[in-house]
Formats: sequence, C-alpha cells, structure tokens
Amino acid sequence: MNAAAAIRTLVVDDEPLAREGLRLLLATDSEVRVVGEAGNGPEAVRLIREQRPDLVLLDVQMPELNGFEVLARLNPSEVPAVIFVTAYDQYALRAFDIHALDYLLKPFRDDRFHDAIGRAKAQIRLARMSDLGQRLMSVLSTYGERDATPAPTPATPDPWVRRLAIRDAGRVVFLDVDEIEYIEAADYYVQIHAGGKAYLHRETMQSLEARLEPERFMRIHRSAIVNARRIRELRSEGRRDLVVVLTSGAELRVARSHREKFQHLR
Repeated sequence: MNAAAAIRTLVVDDEPLAREGLRLLLATDSEVRVVGEAGNGPEAVRLIREQRPDLVLLDVQMPELNGFEVLARLNPSEVPAVIFVTAYDQYALRAFDIHALDYLLKPFRDDRFHDAIGRAKAQIRLARMSDLGQRLMSVLSTYGERDATPAPTPATPDPWVRRLAIRDAGRVVFLDVDEIEYIEAADYYVQIHAGGKAYLHRETMQSLEARLEPERFMRIHRSAIVNARRIRELRSEGRRDLVVVLTSGAELRVARSHREKFQHLR
C-alpha cells in the first residue's frame, strides 16, 4: 500500500511497554503506518495537531491530561478517529458519547485488537470517500448553472439512540440498535436479545424505551419491547390472546393493554 493510502496512526499511552506492545501489533498490518507516539496528554495534543493522524489509539488515564481532556483541547476539525485502549471499564459510556470507534479493555486478545483496527480502517476509508465525493461535487457545481432555489433547512438532528455500549464479561460491546430483536425487563437491568445472544445491560426498561425510536421499537408488555422490523408473524391464540413471532423464532405474548397497536395489521 502506498504511503498516501495508509492509515496514519498515533499511539498514546503513558506506559512505554504498552506503547511498544501496540506498535508490535500494528506492525503486522501493512495498511497501517505509525506516525508517532506520546506518553502524556499535552504531548498527544501537540502530535495530533502536527501529524494529523487518521487514527489515535488513546489511553484514558495519563499524566497532566487524560484521554478525554486531550480530545477536548482539539478543534472539531482536528479530532481523528479514536480507539480507547485502557484498563478501566467505567469510562466506556463516556467514550461512546464522544463517538469513539471502539473501547479496548486491557488485557485484550490479539484478534480483538485486529477486529477493532479492521473496523477503524473501514470507517476511515468511508470517511475519505465521502470527503472526496463532497469535494468533487463542489468542483462540478462551479461549472453548472446557479440554482436560485433557496437551500433547504438543515435536518433536525436524530434524537434517538443508534448504538448502545454494553459491558459484557470484562469487555464493552457496541451494539447497533438495528441488531436488537427484543428487550426484556430484569429489575434495574434489561436483557437485550440480538444476534442469537443475550446481553444484560444496566438501565431500566423505561429509560431505554425513552431513548429508542417509538415507531420501530414497540412495547408489547410491561416487561417486553420488540423491534417491529424483526416481527415475522402475529398469531391469535383463542379469542383474546395475541402472540408475536420474531425472525429468530422467539414467541412473545402481547398484553391486552397493547393489542390495539396491532389492530391495523390483522
């Protein structure tokens, strides 16, 4: 791969052995080029501004500035793609809030690391293609006729959550809500069923429901929410009972108080 196409990567960790380990793992990927490393927050800010990397592997707890403070010091246009690499799981939700690509908990397996790098490379290439397309359209528009029609009003930001950060057996899983089949209440937790797996997530059903798009996620019982796009069939049992059958084959009973949501489908 030529140097211009390589994923320019910066390694930031206050432990020299940790930086060395990350460099060794990255050295096995011919599509990645390490452009520098930093051992503290201020040095990380300086190198990000100087090197303009595509990707930063960023520790959380460091001298002088932590990982989040490093990003806060940067202008939006200076912030690269970020994978947090840390021994502390309590910062995962905050990392998700600032749109980190992944959150690796030390110690991690090599395959987990390379999976994260693979997703980062794909995301960065998509961003490059989008940027190239926008620049091409800008150039082409200078040769076209000016459109006197006023520009449309920018769309309102999407208020609904699109990904969830879930702690699972010493790691943090980032789950797209599209993958969710159904959700069950479990006291102060919810159990999220997706891709044939069940994840226990610390959030109440009411809180999570308020963050999900209501036209897609339907409450069918006080303890169950289903993804409407995963409904395969509705089945009547007796004169009053209604059962939702999902694409996985799971069957959930619809409470009488929620049956009216399905009347137009029957």
